[in-house]
Amino acid sequence: MATTTLPEFLRARRERLQPEPTGRRRTPGLRREEVAARAGVSVTWYTWLEQGRGGVPSDEVLERLARALELDETNREMLFLLAHARPPPRRYTPPAEVTPALQRVLDNLRAPAFVKTPTFQIVAWNRAAVAVMGDYAAVPERDRNMLRRVFHPEAAAFLPHGDDMRRTCLAAFRVDIARAGASEEAASLVDELMATSEEFRRLWAENELHTHGVRSRRLVRPGVGELVFEASMFSVDDSDGLGMVVLSPADDASARGVEQLLRELEHSTG
Repeated sequence: MATTTLPEFLRARRERLQPEPTGRRRTPGLRREEVAARAGVSVTWYTWLEQGRGGVPSDEVLERLARALELDETNREMLFLLAHARPPPRRYTPPAEVTPALQRVLDNLRAPAFVKTPTFQIVAWNRAAVAVMGDYAAVPERDRNMLRRVFHPEAAAFLPHGDDMRRTCLAAFRVDIARAGASEEAASLVDELMATSEEFRRLWAENELHTHGVRSRRLVRPGVGELVFEASMFSVDDSDGLGMVVLSPADDASARGVEQLLRELEHSTG
């Protein structure tokens, strides 16, 4: 099957729109002149664009077309991909709420897992995460932040390879906030950690960048010792930047350690 073209996309989206009820219409959707008026472009140019001979629209014109055609974020992205072979510029919006369906995914995992925002704020988690990393519900919302946790002075007690953890978290944080669009929340967090952590200042100055990928993580827990995990991050569709991090035990000893911690948590909470 051939891929969708820009003219096909424009025509299909135009024909799906409902015009104002001004009488009987012989054709579905909006007319070309109505879309052109909405977008502030000439009818001739828009007609050529639907015919595949209107040239390459600028970002500004594409944004006006997206509004004229009432496109959601997915269709706006498709418009830019078809016109420019790249996604549109990011427009920062607060991350979506964690849905009950996403929480059920977390709850059905026996491995520690949590959901984070682009600023590394932890907004959902499962019982295995509580067993291994502590109860996020028991701490103030402000402190449910991965960067605040790994750059905290007491983090060395449970992070045997803390420098690697801090370095990779910060490098991925730079990428995540760039993708999401700069926000006041991200700027405020960076300013705070620059003022309170010498280690953060050192690593921030290195300007290292990389995505999450699959990373080895080592945590130390009383009674079970060192646990080794493979950390994987999965994007959550239609969530404006939420990501689910799953810590899969990397060996049998770590798997047994997680199960022991889960049993102890279940016993203590009834």
